[in-house]
Amino acid sequence: MSIWQKKSRILITCPKGVVPYLKAEIEALGFPVVQEIDTAVSTEGTLADTMSLNLHLRTAQHVLYQLQIFKALSPGALYERLNAIPWETILHDSGPSAYVCVTSVADHPDVTDSRYVNLRAKDAIVDRIREKTGIRPDSGPERNRAVIHVYWRNDQAMAYIDTSGERLSLRGYRKIPLAAPMQETLAAALIMATQWRGRTPLVNPMCGSGTLAIEAALIALHRAAGLGRSNYGFLHIRDFPREAWQALRKDARDASLKALPSTIIASDIDPRAVEAARRNAQTAGVDRLIEFRVCPFEKTPTPGGKGVIVMNPPYGERLEPFKIKTSHPEHRKEIAPGQKVIVRKAADIVHRSGGSTTLQRLEALYEGCGDWFKSIGRGYLGYIFTGNLEMAKKVGLRTRRRMTFYNGEIECRLLEYELYAGSKKHKAAPARPDDADTGAQHGSG
Repeated sequence: MSIWQKKSRILITCPKGVVPYLKAEIEALGFPVVQEIDTAVSTEGTLADTMSLNLHLRTAQHVLYQLQIFKALSPGALYERLNAIPWETILHDSGPSAYVCVTSVADHPDVTDSRYVNLRAKDAIVDRIREKTGIRPDSGPERNRAVIHVYWRNDQAMAYIDTSGERLSLRGYRKIPLAAPMQETLAAALIMATQWRGRTPLVNPMCGSGTLAIEAALIALHRAAGLGRSNYGFLHIRDFPREAWQALRKDARDASLKALPSTIIASDIDPRAVEAARRNAQTAGVDRLIEFRVCPFEKTPTPGGKGVIVMNPPYGERLEPFKIKTSHPEHRKEIAPGQKVIVRKAADIVHRSGGSTTLQRLEALYEGCGDWFKSIGRGYLGYIFTGNLEMAKKVGLRTRRRMTFYNGEIECRLLEYELYAGSKKHKAAPARPDDADTGAQHGSG
């Protein structure tokens, strides 16, 4: 039986907090959910099935096809078991230009340096290929060809083909990222969490490089997330079914809508950010579907009727050197250049050159978001995504939902607000902006 037709466990990784949305995507594609952990969902399928998963999943990072699971009590045993796998029949390129990237995660009491495990795993694979073909492949960190992943915990090890290669968040459209851009997979999950379906306007002030607006457009168009990518790890596996892959891509293109049923508006006060967002949207093929504005967030137009506003204001994270003075004496210290500090408490005062106060600016920004929300009136749902919950209190509105996500290592919340003008008393509970196309709610927190 061809390796492409052999059914096995498939592990799909994602950022922390995104599992509910990844699970929903996997099930929507017709695959069973076998297991869930904090940062991954397991399903079952063939190596050929991983092509569809890579092409369509918006919230995944890597699609790992399990080759073998075996016992390994020591690094030597790990080497022997990996060396016994017929890699020369699995990897496509075994000639003079052969290359393989090997990644690994080790959680073993005898391992003090994970780099040693990665070295042994790499040696086991390339030694096997050299023994069988006479050519030892090159290896390194680049994920642009064949990628093998090894997971070793206690006495159990698993060997995977990383069918994604580079992480799936690299859609290929963000050519101008600006500073601290939001990862595409996280942006897609946030849009999913709002339950926006594209039938009502979506407004994205403080758009930065445009990731939220672009992902929203791709979702509304039903355009497969991976159509913009030309390279995947599975392309470098022997007997790759090229015709089947081309057919999958054609079907995905044919299923995409040509126009949006409603409006997406993206704005930023910085003209450079808007230009970057516009050019990224152009690369993604959605620039004509998004209305870009250079303006303060409170001047961003909100079309009448129902709609959704999604904002990602600064958290208070600084990357340059400065002094931080907090309510806790033990926290008073000089912050080294390049070190990240998140100001989470209102009692924390950040002193910078010139005497300006970061907290004061943050407080004014979040208060301004609340004032603008209060002026918009009934029909919209507002969302603020932030890693600074103390600042979120300055919005001055009661949240309807609080959904937990992680932006890298920063624990964040997507806060949902019902927007209304004046007193809320005697007002009926509003319908959601996309009630005509709303399914079950997702998220928690």
